[in-house]
Amino acid sequence: MAHMKILGKLITVMVMAVILYFAFWPVAVEPIAWQAPEDPGYQGAFAPNDKLANFTALNTAGQHGPEGVVVDQQGYVYATTHEGWVIRWAPGAEKAEPWVETGGRPLGLDLDKEGNLWVADAFIGLLKIDTQGKLHTVLTEADGVPILYADDLVVTPNGKVYLSDASTKFSAKAVGSTYHASLLDIMEHGLYGRIIEFDPNTNQSKVIMTNLSFANGVTADVEGNYLLVNETGEYRVWKYWLAGERQGESEVVIDNLPGFPDNIVRGEEGRFWLGLVSPRLPILDNLAGKPGVRKAVQRLPGFLRPGAKNYGHIVAIDGDGNVLHSLQDPAGAYPQTTGAIEAGEYLYVSSLTAPVLARLDKAELDL
Repeated sequence: MAHMKILGKLITVMVMAVILYFAFWPVAVEPIAWQAPEDPGYQGAFAPNDKLANFTALNTAGQHGPEGVVVDQQGYVYATTHEGWVIRWAPGAEKAEPWVETGGRPLGLDLDKEGNLWVADAFIGLLKIDTQGKLHTVLTEADGVPILYADDLVVTPNGKVYLSDASTKFSAKAVGSTYHASLLDIMEHGLYGRIIEFDPNTNQSKVIMTNLSFANGVTADVEGNYLLVNETGEYRVWKYWLAGERQGESEVVIDNLPGFPDNIVRGEEGRFWLGLVSPRLPILDNLAGKPGVRKAVQRLPGFLRPGAKNYGHIVAIDGDGNVLHSLQDPAGAYPQTTGAIEAGEYLYVSSLTAPVLARLDKAELDL
């Protein structure tokens, strides 16, 4: 009987310890309540298909996670990797060569008219690789606030660079991982994302958009009249006017997407390609208005917390947010798609985690 009493006390103490842990153990996030839109799921314009299932796998020289991709006028294909390199494929090659190591975690890429390659490096900030292959650190803060998570960028026809700083709270370098920093920001939903304008002619920068829930992909129309910006944590895409009567104004052009939008890149014939890196997570939507519970969830072991699911999905929209194409692979053979870029007869699809770069034939996709 005495042993049973001792056992009962031990169980009570253990239960109380677990309760206290989930109620009070400090975590990095202070979740904020918000109202998630009802998930429409994969229907209508987003009805499931397997159009991404058949692709040519381009060798990434032993590296993985070709998150950002760009193609130059000579036909060289450039991609960024988790290992901290910008790698490239010579025209017609199916195996990449390591080209420039940034010393951080490069993500978004774009080229200017002179052939310089601009890089959004999540650990460092805005970088430039000149035509001689020399690396320059260009911008590490804006409006007096350090750039903690440089994510994507676009160079407009007038030479200005527009950079997304995904989170001014959760530093990708401090966390040691772009992926885990993104999970923290989305779990908190604190609207720490911003868009930065940088003018290489004056070396001046300014913040033009704020209060975004994980500011991610950014691109521009061919004339440079407006930007399209992916707001990952809110499942939507913004249009920000750079010129004309509405200069400085912004509006949502497509929202309530069935997944988390990552990069967005201008394609051909008025298309803009955005990657949905993962389907939406019901637990996050269901707990949107319950910040206390989200904080408790953050105290779970990492493998039990919400995370990206393997599902291939890229979407083409026009400048007004109308869906033109939805290419999917529900089996996730090419997982966690971050975006796509058109070049000649091919469509190159990027990924957060894949060990290869995917290349598809546009003719087979009816593009």
